[in-house]
Amino acid sequence: MKSFLTFLGVTALAVSIGFTQSRTNSEWRYYSGDNRSTKYSPLDQINKDNVTKLKVIWRHPQVDPSLLAANPSLRISNRYMATPIMVGGVLFITNGFGLAEGIDPATGKTLWTQKPLVAGPDGLNAGTATKGVAYWSQGNEARILTVRQQYLFALDPKTGEAYKDFGDGGKVDLKAGLGPLATSYRWSGVPLVVRDVVVVGASMLEQDSAPQKEGAPGDVRAYDVRTGKLRWTFHVIPREGEPGTETWENNAWSYTGAGNVWSMMSADEDLGYVYLPTTGATNDMYGGHRLGNDLYSSSIVCLDAATGKRLWYFQTVHHDLFDYDNPAAPILVDINVGGRPIKAVAQITKQGFVFVLDRVTGQPVWPIEERPVSQSTVPGEMASVTQPYPTKPPAFDRQGVTIDDLIDFTPELRAEALNIIEQYRIGPMFTPPSVRGDGPGTTKGTIQLPGSTGGGSWTGGAFDPESGMLYIPSRTNPFVADLVAGKPEETDLRYRAGTRAIIQGPKGLPLVKPPYGRITAIDLKSGDLAWMVPNGDGPRNNPAIKALNLGPLGGAVPSSVMATKTLLFATEGDQITPRTPPDAGGKKFKALDKATGKTLWEIALEAGANGAPMTYLFNGKQYVVFAIGSQNHGAELVALALP
Repeated sequence: MKSFLTFLGVTALAVSIGFTQSRTNSEWRYYSGDNRSTKYSPLDQINKDNVTKLKVIWRHPQVDPSLLAANPSLRISNRYMATPIMVGGVLFITNGFGLAEGIDPATGKTLWTQKPLVAGPDGLNAGTATKGVAYWSQGNEARILTVRQQYLFALDPKTGEAYKDFGDGGKVDLKAGLGPLATSYRWSGVPLVVRDVVVVGASMLEQDSAPQKEGAPGDVRAYDVRTGKLRWTFHVIPREGEPGTETWENNAWSYTGAGNVWSMMSADEDLGYVYLPTTGATNDMYGGHRLGNDLYSSSIVCLDAATGKRLWYFQTVHHDLFDYDNPAAPILVDINVGGRPIKAVAQITKQGFVFVLDRVTGQPVWPIEERPVSQSTVPGEMASVTQPYPTKPPAFDRQGVTIDDLIDFTPELRAEALNIIEQYRIGPMFTPPSVRGDGPGTTKGTIQLPGSTGGGSWTGGAFDPESGMLYIPSRTNPFVADLVAGKPEETDLRYRAGTRAIIQGPKGLPLVKPPYGRITAIDLKSGDLAWMVPNGDGPRNNPAIKALNLGPLGGAVPSSVMATKTLLFATEGDQITPRTPPDAGGKKFKALDKATGKTLWEIALEAGANGAPMTYLFNGKQYVVFAIGSQNHGAELVALALP
């Protein structure tokens, strides 16, 4: 077989291990830049002196227009959250139907598209976009690993054809082995390739769409990259005889579902360790049927990549009632703290914390305290008495709700905000959900801040290994955590979630003070905040405050960052994202000064970004690529470069 890097006229000296350092640095071989999820590139062609000259060089629609024209019945979402990788002179990504594609990195032209399992519109509509693909190579072998529908595929990077000797005729059924309650399998994450295994997560139902206390497990599994054979399974919700079952009262582990890794994962290739960010268990806002700490839900779990053996864990939320699942890949960082070099892992959370742990031992880099928290008023529920609070770094977003947090742009708006908040239970972070009532003395539920959408989000952060700076995008978006009594004919849960709504303030404005979206820089050498800037204009043009001529208020939509040797790039999220307040989205892409957060350049596009940015060098030119899309603008990749 010819080396993969020689096809399409791309010249290379070697593959995989034989890559020169310069070629590796010029690529973006993993979803987050590397398996450490740092979203960092050492490229420096685009810098402070020339960034203002960046232009749109090419665009690539999420689905080929001719395909849509030939199949007018097809329906597709413009919320396109994918990010390409670039290896050997080709971009690889999934399209809007979840089919992998190879793309020319200089023009955006499609080189090949994965064939669906069934021809025609039915085969296309069967899948949806995922966040990306993974790449593996050794010697002259190379494979693209991708998940579509309930299957894991291994594809030839040159053609997109499935390797027939992988799994069952070219695919592995990921629904198999999950048990009778797994009526389907879904996952929009990105496979993680570590040495010769590919690791996948799951998105089994955990929210109110899971109306029973029983549920399918969110097992994490690893397969051989060559054969597709199952190598190991890690039970996030432990099985009989496994460590952790003692944290589930009355054997609730035996029927509780989810505990997913629905987001991305990380790996230390040298250690051979995998790091999992896990989610909550069924049902994610009421846990009267699963009393106890509920390991290994809402935790960081470190596994041996070869065997799946649990090496250590740290639970970031005990008995999670807040939907505070860990939303982003743990970021692996090498830092020096107090003169001591540490191989660390930094977990960004929805609750606005960064948990920094030694990634070899799991021990906290700075003390983490168990502090008393509010208790539940819901019959049958028993919230954890304490929750973990890092002493460093400080929180990167607002936590909890008090009267002083309400907007006060004008006295009238302040008074209306006070009237609204009187209808709800408020308090510090970890104030549990409450039962929704309509009579005297009742409330409409608990206002939770950060809400279930964060704080931190699935877009994660970026880490600069030269400065030791961690950059985190976040949003301030209050959420109503309300419960209603379960009806026996509908559910075996005593209580289940109610509206799960984003709460609005007066005149369509947010309820609390800005900023509503921000980017925060944390110095991981000291654990201190370096700077914070609003990200996005937010609702400043709302008629109720437009005359006040306020500056940027920040947008309460997931955004993303990427660091290079010279700059910090940042997106503004689009309004198409679920559970976002009015006027939250933005359309700008910008470059910031890494040391201060000052905006050095920005460009307004037709829609906000949904995917995370990446960068690469091809034929001597540095490109920056990311996905945009909105209700009124078809999703597409946009590539920027210097003229």
